[in-house]
Amino acid sequence: MKKLAALLFIVVLGLLAACGTSGDKSAAGDKESKEITVGASSEPHAEILEQAKPLLEEKGITLNIDPYQDYILPNDDLASGKLDANYFQHIPYLKQTVKDTGYDLDYIAGIHIEPMGVYSKDIQSIDAIPEETEVLLSNSVSDHGRVLALFEKAGLIKLKDGVEKAAATIDDIVENPKKLKFSPDYEAALLPEFYHSEKNVLTAINTNYAIGAGLNPLEDALFIEDEDSPYVNVLAVKTEDKENANLKQLVEVLHSKEIQDFILEKYKGAVVPVGGEK
Repeated sequence: MKKLAALLFIVVLGLLAACGTSGDKSAAGDKESKEITVGASSEPHAEILEQAKPLLEEKGITLNIDPYQDYILPNDDLASGKLDANYFQHIPYLKQTVKDTGYDLDYIAGIHIEPMGVYSKDIQSIDAIPEETEVLLSNSVSDHGRVLALFEKAGLIKLKDGVEKAAATIDDIVENPKKLKFSPDYEAALLPEFYHSEKNVLTAINTNYAIGAGLNPLEDALFIEDEDSPYVNVLAVKTEDKENANLKQLVEVLHSKEIQDFILEKYKGAVVPVGGEK
């Protein structure tokens, strides 16, 4: 009888311990589900997320920001599960990455536009661009059509009729009266360095890198995209996470008037918010 009582006592203790462990795991799981990690370019993306962080905290969600300085690793880390989302790229770049890698990635919403600008230390106006000037482009294929469309809008080249602007290549140039030489061989993050070091060249620089290098896109660019640019920067996720409640809450915060006002005030039009009410 004593042995039976002892055995029952041990079983009860085991059940209590199991219940306690299960409860702990549930609590931990709830805590983990309220914490998200987002990869972002340092400027302006990580800066914008820093402003969103306390607003998201009010909703009970902890935002961890993982800064990146390149365009490759954020999507690699998102696909591998290291990140819950990333915020650094526009839609054509994301689509090109998916095409090239087979990653199952998508996006929840657009957040802002960073107008692409063309810069030169030495050339002061479009009319003053000499013949055979070299144009430095990033080696990101998704940027090429964007830059070429910008040059066409500035009246410097003409692209083949019917070509999709976002997919245009240098081979699609049919008129180039100034015989500009397009060199698409540069790491996007390094283009500001070439802007400073190379003479008499044109350099197409993404706004986040321009800002990071101390340039004011609206004042320093020779010419720049307007706010109608289709290259919206998005919050990218794994396709399976498109309906993730915490990530959708982040989008709601990024579309809030507080964040949109911050973007407008800080970047003075060099970064233009989309979605929500300004």
